Amino acid sequence: MAKKAVHGIHFIGDKIVTENLVTGVKVYGENLIKENGQEYRTWDFWRSKPAAAIKKGLKNFPLEKGMNVLYLGIANGTTASHFSDIVGAEGLIYGVEISERPFRELLPTAQKRGNIIPILANARKPEDYENIVLGKVDMVYEDVASGDQMEILIRNCEKFLKPNGYAVIAIKSQSIDVTKPPHQTYKECLLVLEKHFEILEKVELDPYEKYHLFVVMKWK
Repeated sequence: MAKKAVHGIHFIGDKIVTENLVTGVKVYGENLIKENGQEYRTWDFWRSKPAAAIKKGLKNFPLEKGMNVLYLGIANGTTASHFSDIVGAEGLIYGVEISERPFRELLPTAQKRGNIIPILANARKPEDYENIVLGKVDMVYEDVASGDQMEILIRNCEKFLKPNGYAVIAIKSQSIDVTKPPHQTYKECLLVLEKHFEILEKVELDPYEKYHLFVVMKWK
């Protein structure tokens, strides 16, 4: 029996699952499970940072049906496809990706799902896609391997996030400063983020994603 955890995230046994928005269609080779007339997709916590955070005990994941999300660093859409399941047909995901190869892989997933808008752009330049993102979003999710991760998130939140909206970031310590211990990098990043956000919860993603801190926040 599928047990609901938070919003559109469920558990079947030890598996994290989301309700499949496009019945019968897989995105990245995940398993499909049918229960009581509903089809679920397994959310691989070895391949997706939010799933890893939930596996590690994250309680606050502020994604709900009908939300509009700005996803920075959407890549080929593995994680975004589960976001797509959760926000449903009433929600929308604006997915920004700078690299052309994963962007091309994202396009068929976006076309099938209907609630993902792919944007080939540099997340450092939100002005380049401000005419595509219509109105303010409920959540900004950032997963960009870059030394200026914090600045990218803050800049996009200033332009696109609703007052009291949510921001979620996967801090990649090795991309920010490979010479420092991860915990020192996390501490320095949190000091920057606390100037703009209320920190709701944070969890380290080891062993699923090494040297990553997953942080859920609310815009001040």
